[in-house]
Amino acid sequence: MSRQGTTGQALLAALRGQRAFGALDPETLAGIASVMHVKAFSADDLQDDIDGLYLIIRGEVQLINADRRTEVALRPGELFGYGTPASAAGAWSARVSEDALLARVASTDVDALCAAQPSLQCFIAPEPTVVADAHQAQPGLNLLPTSVRALIKRSPITLPPDTSIRDAAKLMSEQRVSSVLIVSQGRLSGVVTDRDLRNRVIAQGTDTSRPLSDIATPQPLTMDVRDPAFEALLLMTRHNIHHVPITDGDALVGVITATDLNVHHSTSPVFLAGEIYKQQTLEGLAAAAARVGLLQQNLAASGASAYSSGRMITAITDAITCRLLQLAEAKLGPPPIDYVWVAAGSQARSEQTARSDQDNCMVIDDAFDRARHGEYFNALSGFVCDGLAACGYLHCPGEMMAMTDLWRQPKSRWLHYFRKWTDQPEPRALMLTCVFFDLRAIYGKASLLDELRREMLSMTQGKRMFLAHMVGNALTHTPPLGLFRAISTIRSGEHRGTIDFKHSGIVPVVDLARVYALAGGHEAINTFDRLDVAATGGEISGQSARDLRETLEFIARIRIRHQACQIAAGQKADNFVKPDELSNFERSQLKDAFGVVQTLQSVLGQRYQAGRF
Repeated sequence: MSRQGTTGQALLAALRGQRAFGALDPETLAGIASVMHVKAFSADDLQDDIDGLYLIIRGEVQLINADRRTEVALRPGELFGYGTPASAAGAWSARVSEDALLARVASTDVDALCAAQPSLQCFIAPEPTVVADAHQAQPGLNLLPTSVRALIKRSPITLPPDTSIRDAAKLMSEQRVSSVLIVSQGRLSGVVTDRDLRNRVIAQGTDTSRPLSDIATPQPLTMDVRDPAFEALLLMTRHNIHHVPITDGDALVGVITATDLNVHHSTSPVFLAGEIYKQQTLEGLAAAAARVGLLQQNLAASGASAYSSGRMITAITDAITCRLLQLAEAKLGPPPIDYVWVAAGSQARSEQTARSDQDNCMVIDDAFDRARHGEYFNALSGFVCDGLAACGYLHCPGEMMAMTDLWRQPKSRWLHYFRKWTDQPEPRALMLTCVFFDLRAIYGKASLLDELRREMLSMTQGKRMFLAHMVGNALTHTPPLGLFRAISTIRSGEHRGTIDFKHSGIVPVVDLARVYALAGGHEAINTFDRLDVAATGGEISGQSARDLRETLEFIARIRIRHQACQIAAGQKADNFVKPDELSNFERSQLKDAFGVVQTLQSVLGQRYQAGRF
């Protein structure tokens, strides 16, 4: 057999054994092999310019950072270059530590392969430092590195509140803008959009000589010019608005619109949220919700951070929930008394993935009378929870949903529950208490939840015994590190040989952050935000907060990528990752990440025992 034939067989064997390519059919593998160039390297060969994707057929390669310090050794079957840490803006180089045979794919060919085989994006998509190509491939996601400033097209049109509606409409037409800002005494007091002119003037026959302030939306939500554009996307999605005034300090500098954000991509979150709010039936809503899986795939492929991905995916869940509540009220009539629909768990923390169970509850005004109001809220909550299930958010196995009587109560009853749970903190009560610290208003009268949260925080401040139980609860989920910091896998059952990235990786960090926030009386809900405010408040050192943030980001991104690959393959997404899905570099980082959690759990336990809370 020729040397070339032997090399070709070795390449195919390496592709079949590689986690990114191994599931592809033989014909596809042969096509991939045809665009790969195989080259032999000698020990100590150094490659500073890593251009393209490399597969190690045999030998060993060491990735070296800018300080020429070896970071990780890569072995046969592993990839580096495009889409690995080695590609990070020239910060890495590769040195052959023993004679090696490498196969290279040019970056342009990698893009073509990912387009033809979307599942490959989960393994070889660029990291955030080199996401430009990914953003070109997925235009709906190019808001990730963009600031709001970049979306401003012109200075805002401002008018005093006593301007007539007719004059304002004429100016909007002349200037070809879809909104004007109302400024009173140098401060923004309202906004009027083309939609307001249609709905509040033309449709209602309003006299156009009346002042503009009569049809304005007062005190509109604003953003700072330095905010990331995806935050504007989330703001519009959550509040179903299409115009956001932009400020720079006290100065108004522009207005951005949903059109500015919507890049006409069917999986753009703004586009998807818009589609959700257009739906008039549960069937249409379920069809729109089915795109959330593709959104997660695209977020993973773009190199989006776990923080950004969680917020974007959760924003879509919020939109689906709000639309279901709107449809329910349209069917049942307006609510007889005030209520607020509340998200719990990962939705409340804005940390969802595309495959999440639903956790929700309802806080009703204390005017609630079961005989007069019970039937309405029972029907409304059932419609929404069943609707969420039809949209892919499965009913909570523990029945932690507003459709159950326990989780649909007036505010005073919730306070009674909470007082009982904190006074008698047995295991189930602790679990329920943790749920109560992770709540966020989605729809309705948000002040009902705000009042409830403030009273709950005041009830727990200074209660050392309660905090002791919360600390103990935070230490029940430990990272899977064995002897000599070896990573342990599940030993039996359906998920034998895997790592539970949710309960062994993410939950421990979430629990730690919750305790830190509770100790300081902070109201932040998102785990990343809790770590930030806890560091500012002195409940945790700045370095420890940064370590936990990086740990959570790393573990959550692997979980997101794992689920994206499963969705792309038509499988049910889960949290159980096989070690061979990870590169040597990732396994090394995972040990370090688990070590951070283990250390800070130990510190938390010792700190409490020493009375330093």
